[in-house]
Amino acid sequence: MNLQVIATLNGTIVWVSGPLPGSVHDLKAARIWGLIRALAASEMPVLGDKGYVGAGPHVKTPYKGKNKAESCKDANRSHARLRGPGERAIAQLKSWKILTKLRCCPHRAGHLAKAIHVLQNRELNTR
Repeated sequence: MNLQVIATLNGTIVWVSGPLPGSVHDLKAARIWGLIRALAASEMPVLGDKGYVGAGPHVKTPYKGKNKAESCKDANRSHARLRGPGERAIAQLKSWKILTKLRCCPHRAGHLAKAIHVLQNRELNTR
């Protein structure tokens, strides 16, 4: 299952998409949900992983390929450092056991992921 997630740089999940089949590429899924267009219109800097290469100039992705120059490696390390909190938030979403043991329709899984997103944010706000 492919879920698209938008998280802030401090690791707060802002939005979770509905489900798509796992065979759908991340960039295609982002386009299906209108994320690429919406994020471009927001004019906010966006950090994506290598799955979003080609999304446009507003989505910053790491450099790909082997034998990169040291400056590209440094840029990739900085990029990963900035994306770290968002990736941890996504990992927390994935850690809910209900999502690992699902034996139901993928559409229900999307609703569960959105419910978990709400619960996680509520938990963070009550601390």
